[in-house]
Order: sequence, then C-alpha cells, then structure tokens
Amino acid sequence: MTILCVRFQLPPAREADLPRLLGMLEEFTPVVQALPPDGALADLRGAERYFGRDAVELASVIRVRALALYGVDCVIGAGPGPMLARVALRAAEPGVTCAVPEEPDAIAEFLAGKPVGVLPGVGAATSRTLADYGLDTLGRVAAAPLSTLQRLVGAKAGRELHEKANGVDRGRVVPNAVSRSLAAERPFGRDELDPGRHRRALLSAAEEIGARLRALEKVCRTLTLTVRYADRSATTRSRTLTEPTAHSPDLTRAAYGMYEALGLQRARVRAIALRAEGLDPADQASHQLTFDPVDEKVRRIEEVADRARAKFGPRAVMPGGLGGAAA
Repeated sequence: MTILCVRFQLPPAREADLPRLLGMLEEFTPVVQALPPDGALADLRGAERYFGRDAVELASVIRVRALALYGVDCVIGAGPGPMLARVALRAAEPGVTCAVPEEPDAIAEFLAGKPVGVLPGVGAATSRTLADYGLDTLGRVAAAPLSTLQRLVGAKAGRELHEKANGVDRGRVVPNAVSRSLAAERPFGRDELDPGRHRRALLSAAEEIGARLRALEKVCRTLTLTVRYADRSATTRSRTLTEPTAHSPDLTRAAYGMYEALGLQRARVRAIALRAEGLDPADQASHQLTFDPVDEKVRRIEEVADRARAKFGPRAVMPGGLGGAAA
C-alpha cells in the first residue's frame, strides 16, 4: 500500500486551514493532491523507503502530528492506488487506518459487497441505472459482462466501471493548485524566550523549505512568517521577495528581516513557522546576475549539499549555525 487518502475533520469555520495541513503532508512526500474542502491524496512510495516505514505506519504518524500541531483529527484510507485508497477511506474510522491489501484476491474480496456508489466518479444516476438491472454491488458489477455495462452506461464509462469494480486502479496522485505552498514549523519543547534559539529555528525552517523547493524544481514569490506565543495568540507577517527564489540564504535573510521587524522583547514563543507561497516552475523564473563569485560559490555548494541530503538523509549537511541545535 503506497497511497493514502486523508480526510481532515475540519469544521466549516476552519476550512481555510487545509493549506497548512497539506503542508504538513508535504513534509512526508511532495506528491500531494488536494481534495477540497477537507481532504488529500498522498503518494508515499518514496517516503516508505526514506523513513523505513510502510504507509499504514506513516498514516499513524500523520494522524498524531495533525492532532498535536493543529488540533485536527483525521480519517485515513490506504491502498495500492488512489481509487482504492478513496474507497478505503469510506470504511475508515478516526484512529484506525483502513487498508486495502495489495493481493488481487484480497482486493476483490474487499470490494465485492460494497455499493457501486463508493467508486469515485460514480454518481447517483449511474448507481440507479445499474441497480435497476440488479447490479447494486461491486461484486455483481465485476462479474457482469463488459458488453452489458457498456450498453447500460456507455462504452468508455462501462469500460472504466468494469476495471474499477475488478480492482484495476489506473489513477495517480497529481499535485494541484491548492497545495502549491510549502510549510515548515519549528515548535519548541518549552516556551522559548531566547532570540538566538528563535533565529536558529528560522534558519532550520528556511533551509528545509529551500531544499524542498529545489527538489520540486520550484521557486517561491512570497514568504510568510508565523510566530505562535504561549497564550495561543500568533503574529503573521508576509514578504514578497525581490525575485522568486529557492535559494536558502535568500529565504533565511527574508525570514530574519520579518522576525526582526516584529521587535519581540522577552516574548514567550511556542512555535515558529515559515510558509513559501506563490510557487512557480524554477525554469520559468528569472535570476538577476550579480557577477559575485561568492554568490556563485554558495549556489554550487548548495547543489552539492542537496545531492548529499538526497543520498544520506536531510541531516547529512546542515549550516554551521545549526550544529548541535535541536531546531
């Protein structure tokens, strides 16, 4: 099982929080497809290898993180493909991930007794048409001749319905516009007053966002800083960058500038978060040449560091300012 379908239990007043929750999913995989108003698909094939855990185990981590960081519970279905994960979601409960096995016989058994309407893309009208002919479960649809289904619902729709009822999942997770932002949050173990630790958290978050942007071959146009305090209040500031970038030092400078502009004095900070917004393909972004050999050297070092992190893990190469720091 490599695909998760997640539905966050967001009340209507908090639907605007979906981008933040998508950013949390993107900490596990960049392949996240938003399903507004409260859901998402996540392809964990790379994450399973990277974290050394299967999709169901990662689903448990995601559930705990959503509760701990955002106070939001979620329902999760897992399967070998997006369609099967979405069907599994309907049978899932809070706290328990419903997983569809990968074996064909097990998939057929899982689907057999379910109503036709659980399939994505099958509406009430199609369900009624099929039920009129006794095809009210996926098991019966799977056993029906393809020609019969095509006469009832059309050639293309009949072929797709026959495949889905037999557990053939040709879908894929496609990152979409709603998830075109990246977030990194650094909570503190206790309410933190030390500006030095605040800055290290900012540096860590900016480095993470920069690396993730470069891995996706994206640049961001806007950086948003959110500082959460001990009394549960928060301050948010945004800054439009001079030019779209994925360069970690540029992101760090912008983050430091917003932080310093807040003028915090002895503030008890509970967490610091950065969000990169306005993402565009890197190959469509312009970069002002500076003819500065130091800048060019830093960018080459950054490329080497990215390759090292991709091979040995995200902590293989870190800025000196993070040496020995928990952030």
